[in-house]
Amino acid sequence: MGAKAGSSTWKTGESAQEQGLEYVPDAYQVPLSDRPSLFPDTADVPLIDLGRLWKDPTRRPAVIKDIGNACRRFGFFQIVNHGICQTVMDEALHAASSFFDLPIEEKMKYMSNDVHEPVRYATSLKDGTDKIQFWRVFLKHYAHPLEHWMGHWPDNPPHYREKMGKFCAQARKLTVELMEAITEGLGLGSSYLTSKMEAGMQAMAVNCYPPCPDPEVALGLPPHSDYTCLTVVLQSSPGLQIRDLEDCTWKSVPKTPGALQVHVGDHLEVLTNGLYRSVVHRAVLNSERTRISIASLHSLGMDETLEPAEELVGTHGKKYRGSSFRDFLNFLATNDLGEGKSFINTLMINQ
Repeated sequence: MGAKAGSSTWKTGESAQEQGLEYVPDAYQVPLSDRPSLFPDTADVPLIDLGRLWKDPTRRPAVIKDIGNACRRFGFFQIVNHGICQTVMDEALHAASSFFDLPIEEKMKYMSNDVHEPVRYATSLKDGTDKIQFWRVFLKHYAHPLEHWMGHWPDNPPHYREKMGKFCAQARKLTVELMEAITEGLGLGSSYLTSKMEAGMQAMAVNCYPPCPDPEVALGLPPHSDYTCLTVVLQSSPGLQIRDLEDCTWKSVPKTPGALQVHVGDHLEVLTNGLYRSVVHRAVLNSERTRISIASLHSLGMDETLEPAEELVGTHGKKYRGSSFRDFLNFLATNDLGEGKSFINTLMINQ
């Protein structure tokens, strides 16, 4: 039996979004002040052509400057000519969609509400225990080293490992190169974090947002920032909103054919001692079609602590404590992000 209307918990396998209910239960309805606008403004975020970064040495400094400005102003930018071909992206999205189309019994083989599990299927944020439920189904799995983790991924649909694996490998290579451009722009040198990023964590959040019968009262994901250095996102259709750092309003990220979205994460905010800010974002819903997004989340090693770079601290001192990927997982296990709890806030040092 599915959860009853009015129930405070909607467990994975019985959630409203998995059942395809034709109404939005009370448990999913967010407070009026948090509900998405029917007519949001479009974010005027930078669109950066990475081809100029790699193919023309004379343009590299200008592109690096554009990336730095985007990190400082928005904590977010879109990229084209990023080196991942459209076929690889389309096949990754199709593999994700095919997994979510499987019978619930097949997906439940991977169900876990333990945030430390390296491969897990679940709904909302934490398997029905959130005070507010979110209209999302997801599969999370580690992806680096690929040869170690791929064997733990779903083997159904049969093409999932191959198609998702290609995207993961190319997204990781891209992210290392982006971090080199970012640290070069910060005056730290392009190789400042290269070896640690190459040996670091890559976690994939493969998200499915089914059609919602009343998308104005619910969210796919609540406002949050990522715990990463950088997150690279591939999405099948619009639905990502970011909070403008200047006026604090929500704005929709436009769909640009072939583009990927890049998020500044909490650890890059820490590294820069607040010069760059992690972008607060959320997922909104629609009533017509399923939206798929694949987020490739990159940080240093599980227990590698990232602190503000000494070169960027200045006379005011460090504004953040150091932290690791495991520190975030421990935070996630004991806090409700849907209530506005923020990992980056726990790292701030009172000045």
